[in-house]
Amino acid sequence: MATRYSIASGVVITALALTLIALLVPVDKFGGRASAAVAAPAAGDDDGLGTVSTAYGPLTAADRDFVRKVRLAGLWELPAGRQAQQRGTRPAIRTAGDHLVDGHTELDRQVIQVGQALGIDLPNQPSAQQQDWLGQMNRAKGDEYERLFTQLLRRAHGKVFGLLAGIRAQTRNSMVRALATSANATVLDHITVLEDTGLVDFDGLSDNVPPTK
Repeated sequence: MATRYSIASGVVITALALTLIALLVPVDKFGGRASAAVAAPAAGDDDGLGTVSTAYGPLTAADRDFVRKVRLAGLWELPAGRQAQQRGTRPAIRTAGDHLVDGHTELDRQVIQVGQALGIDLPNQPSAQQQDWLGQMNRAKGDEYERLFTQLLRRAHGKVFGLLAGIRAQTRNSMVRALATSANATVLDHITVLEDTGLVDFDGLSDNVPPTK
């Protein structure tokens, strides 16, 4: 009788141990992911994490890529807007700069909040290409500067506009959806004020021109 009791107890203990291991493994893997995600992958890359369950709904690789792109946009468009506020000779250029600064300041606040809530690693500096665009504007002067500013920013916003529509329509994550809604309104506003300058070369927005996003 004692032997049967010992065997039964051993089975119960083994089952409990296996259950505990099963519960701990996902936690350990999640912790490994968090510690490994120090450097943000380049925009457009699949980070390899697949679809992750969150309190706000499934979070896909496309969702994370979108959130990182919103952050990257602010990292170069905010300084571009501040520069336009200071260097613009046309009132419309200074107005566009005001809208860029206001819009991306708010979007940046939101995207940092979303990144923290969803555990998404975010970039902290513009990409090499974005830094090149800022460098081009730094070197340009007078009318050349204002036309370059308008064209670069208008093309950038036009490219991201299509991405926004896709994410807004397909994401099942409520935080990503809310960010896409805010970003959509901001991008449309920026497109409008940039076009109001009268300096947009619409032929130059063709896909044959190297993308700015």
